[in-house]
Amino acid sequence: MRLVFMGTPDFAVTVLKALVTAGHEIVCVYAQPPRPAGRGMAERPSPVQVFAETQKIEMRTPLSLKSWAEQEKFASLGADAAVVVAYGLLLPKPVLEAPRLGCFNVHASLLPRWRGAAPIQRAIMSGDKETGVTIMRMEEGLDTGPMCATAHVPILPTSTAGNLHDTLAAAGANLMVEVLARDTIDCVPQPVEGVTYAKKIDKAEARIDFMRPAPEVRNHIHGLSPFPGAWFTVNGTRIKALLCETVDHDGEAGQFLDDRLMVSCGTGAIRLLKLQREGKGAMEASDFLRGFPISAGTKI
Repeated sequence: MRLVFMGTPDFAVTVLKALVTAGHEIVCVYAQPPRPAGRGMAERPSPVQVFAETQKIEMRTPLSLKSWAEQEKFASLGADAAVVVAYGLLLPKPVLEAPRLGCFNVHASLLPRWRGAAPIQRAIMSGDKETGVTIMRMEEGLDTGPMCATAHVPILPTSTAGNLHDTLAAAGANLMVEVLARDTIDCVPQPVEGVTYAKKIDKAEARIDFMRPAPEVRNHIHGLSPFPGAWFTVNGTRIKALLCETVDHDGEAGQFLDDRLMVSCGTGAIRLLKLQREGKGAMEASDFLRGFPISAGTKI
């Protein structure tokens, strides 16, 4: 097909690569404009822009698609379809209706659960046992369009937002290629029941509450790993917890129960497996303890 691709982060790159490999003609790629990043705050292009430029694909980074001029430029591409993956801009009705077959979105949840900005993180943080990806034909509402295909992915006790992101990106890429290969792309309305919204992650949510049961603490840590990272403080030092496991042990909530990073929760306990101190890189527990020992009885 003759496709326009619209996406910005790494998740979207996985889908774009699959479409290129499948032999589709990507006539243009849209992404968010370069943003200031890093210590020098120099403008940095998005992962999608970097990949598109290596493929010599026409690249556009408008601040908005609301103007008549931008909508005309989009329509003039004469696309069969647009594939939209975590683009970051709302698509006005003229853009949605310009491609011959419409605009198709890869959404990282089993709709209608977790519509919105942070479906991967919210699924883990809420203790869901399963998530997945949905291919939908887009309409003006927020992730409300009819569903063309779904793929289910389990959420394991070891699942973090980081590794689940990679699994769902690959599943979404494969599913989008399969949908576009169909002779007819049939889609069904989303169920009316079961709608939830995955609001954007607020950094204020990141502090760990060890008064909660151990499974909830684990879900909180894993849902925010690697970014922004759930955190606690020991002796004034902020530490991010990036990976943990639950342990059948009880004690005073927020207290280290041994010298190997077992922390008591409201019920049960967790053992921290991967951590990151302020100004340091992420470390496995054994390496972390060599530079920052925490003894049994220490309170958070």
